[in-house]
Amino acid sequence: MNEFDEDALFREAMNDVSPLKDATTTLWLKAPSTRPPKQQDADQPDENFLTRGFLDVIPLTTKLEWKAEGIQQGVLDKLRKGEYRLDASLNLLRQPVETCRQALFSFIRESQRQGLRNLLIIHGKGRENESHANIVRSYLARWLAEFSEVQTFATAQRQHGGEGALYVGLRKSEAARVENWERHARRQQR
Repeated sequence: MNEFDEDALFREAMNDVSPLKDATTTLWLKAPSTRPPKQQDADQPDENFLTRGFLDVIPLTTKLEWKAEGIQQGVLDKLRKGEYRLDASLNLLRQPVETCRQALFSFIRESQRQGLRNLLIIHGKGRENESHANIVRSYLARWLAEFSEVQTFATAQRQHGGEGALYVGLRKSEAARVENWERHARRQQR
């Protein structure tokens, strides 16, 4: 099935859906950097690449967690326990799936640009596997793994939304990697 067919199927399925009143996406981000914007990387186009279409719904009883290849288990364990300071959050409660897709894409890209590392995404918790909140949750599991910037994600601790939210760990930006390397090099010179 090509992308055109998927778009047509999606539009047909969403034909009778109407937007919610007062539906807003809330983003809490640090103030924009005073540094000049960096040139767009060729391997990171700003076109939203997150998949649409058919979805295997993840049962509510399955906790979401994932780590990219090469990421240590300890990083995922600390994330799952909520031991990292949260830099920003995204509220997707009661948002249409396509709105969630667009908001997530923008949120991850902007967070990476600002050098943020630890995020909270609130998706809500349904009571049934086919509930809207669980469908968004299932899409999030698929979408987050599609980002090269995302290194881990896990179900949040109760104080941050529990089963209705996800912690997301982003990779260090190139600038943060260089700074970290320089800091360790200075420490070894002492």
